Amino acid sequence: MSLVLVDDRDAVRTITLNRPEARNALNTELMLDLAGALHSAEHDDGVSVVVLTGADPAFCAGLDLKELGSTGQNLVGVGANADGRPTNPFNALWRMEKPVIGAINGPAVTGGLEIALNCDFLVASERALFGDTHARVGALPGGGMTPLLPQAVGLRRAKEMSLTGNFVDAEEALRLGLVNHVVPHENLMSFAHRLAADAAGNDQRTVRRLLRNYTAGSKMTLEECWRLEREEFGQWRVSVDEVERRRSAIIERGRGQAG
Repeated sequence: MSLVLVDDRDAVRTITLNRPEARNALNTELMLDLAGALHSAEHDDGVSVVVLTGADPAFCAGLDLKELGSTGQNLVGVGANADGRPTNPFNALWRMEKPVIGAINGPAVTGGLEIALNCDFLVASERALFGDTHARVGALPGGGMTPLLPQAVGLRRAKEMSLTGNFVDAEEALRLGLVNHVVPHENLMSFAHRLAADAAGNDQRTVRRLLRNYTAGSKMTLEECWRLEREEFGQWRVSVDEVERRRSAIIERGRGQAG
């Protein structure tokens, strides 16, 4: 059985963690397969947007504790191959320049929460749960928890989640800003695919530069971020005819929705 499923629909690639009997826990094989699938999507010219989800009942339970307690290979298997291909999903997600939408179908715990946090934004099923249990198991995070969780929910709430190990349900995650939308479980993938199709239908050169600027700006002061945006704006060149074509398409789309 393949531990990662890949499905293409037009310019949207869905990547599914497929180890449901272990709640999609990250053993070495799954980490390698997921990193490879993300890397392939990033370098496939036919893919504009990635939707990342898990096979029910969980999104991802984090590192496989059985392997962690025996060989520990899934903890140390960090980095890249000699040819530069990432060997774990965190590195692969950090390198992505295409949008990644997380479709959180169930619990996203510890390393699974870090996988979710590394997505560009999240859509959650009503069955989703979010928790950081690093302190409960006596491990430190290495996939971006301490910088990314405060960005999503604020520093004080991030500290509470990590220090207590308590879980947040989907509606609370929405209130905190951890997820963008909560939908009925059966509608999760169709909703995520609609958002992905919207992003895929836009000018991809602009989408990727916007995404890169948002990522860079999140690591800067407000003044530095303003400066970056002004520099990019001054250097950006567009085709007037292409802008007008896209503007007309947007107007027509708006008329169709209004009708």
